Amino acid sequence: MAFFKRHTGRGSYDLFSNYSHYLPGFGGMMMLLLMFMIGSMLGSLIIYFLGFMYTPEDLATYGTIITYPVMFIPPLLYASVMSRSNEYSRTGYALDSNHFGSFGGFSMALAVSVATIATAFVVEPIGLLLPDMPEWFEQVMEQMLDGKLWVSLLCVSVFAPLFEEWLCRGLVLRGLLAHMKPAAAIAVSAAFFAVLHMNPWQAIPAFLLGMLFGYVYYKTGSLKLTMLMHCVNNTFSILMSRIPALEEADTFMDVMSPWAYACLFASCMLFLAAALFTLKAVPMPASEAAEASTDVLRRPDMGNCDKIPPIM
Repeated sequence: MAFFKRHTGRGSYDLFSNYSHYLPGFGGMMMLLLMFMIGSMLGSLIIYFLGFMYTPEDLATYGTIITYPVMFIPPLLYASVMSRSNEYSRTGYALDSNHFGSFGGFSMALAVSVATIATAFVVEPIGLLLPDMPEWFEQVMEQMLDGKLWVSLLCVSVFAPLFEEWLCRGLVLRGLLAHMKPAAAIAVSAAFFAVLHMNPWQAIPAFLLGMLFGYVYYKTGSLKLTMLMHCVNNTFSILMSRIPALEEADTFMDVMSPWAYACLFASCMLFLAAALFTLKAVPMPASEAAEASTDVLRRPDMGNCDKIPPIM
């Protein structure tokens, strides 16, 4: 975890540094999931009481603006408490770094954005293997994607990348990298990301995209990049859902000729391969490489853990 720059001061009250001393293992990940479930129930309870004051139409349109952030309040508070309890006994690692090697930030952002859209296109046919969505769930998805554009963009393109990447990559993956091999940590964090969606129609694509997001985070340490990727994917989905020609289409195969679809699919595979090659070329810092040679990532509570004196 060498390129996850060490955080040697007390946490400040911002989204990133306030959690730098909490690196959850598998048990911590399950506690964060439990906190998320509690937040989901709290959001549902709020909507229930708001139902006495507002019409169902208003709640269907604007309710997500309230419930979505509420879901993350319990894990936010839990992680903050855990991080602050570790401030004087464990080394902290920043949630966000900029380890791009010889590549510039703009070049890396462009590469991973293209890779995100390519991956979304490549995994799209998987939806054909799943059973049809229940009618009630299809209506929920339509409300989310086809409601007021500014509400959809706020919830799906801003809230989701911000909160979900903070939780799934910034906390869960960063913590798991301190306790298990990188490949396993990326896979487990992607599964955690999938479970948060609580339905197979979103969970399976979320797992595959989560693997890509996780690899980007592992190689670069940049939470900003994974938030950008998440935003690109979700915004792309919203915009595609509002194109009249695609309203009744299940996949792009329904609106493209087989030859055109095959060419686009092959192009996406090439873009994805090129992006992964670019990421693979980002060098690991010397200390990280030395740790990887032993197949063990140094735990943050082992060595270099001088207690931080209180700030006067």
